[in-house]
Amino acid sequence: MLTSTLSRLGSIHHGEFVSIPERMIVTPANGVFRQTALAYTGVYVGAGDEIGVLESPGKRVRVLSPFSGTLMGVLADEGERLREGEPVAWLRVA
Repeated sequence: MLTSTLSRLGSIHHGEFVSIPERMIVTPANGVFRQTALAYTGVYVGAGDEIGVLESPGKRVRVLSPFSGTLMGVLADEGERLREGEPVAWLRVA
């Protein structure tokens, strides 16, 4: 069995058979997270839709979804201070 599994794995090329339906939305900058009213679990989010904003002194940066899918959860709390690249929410794509 191990030989057949290794043989089969040898034919896979760069995710050829891998299908991961979840995607993370991460922060584009440092700041305090403010969630938008329309970003809640179960809602459909389109690519480019706003999930929230990051506020820092003299600056507001929009947190946009780079993917389309169903919002499965918002990981950042309202008012939480986040660093660039931290996860904010996760989506399940079709």
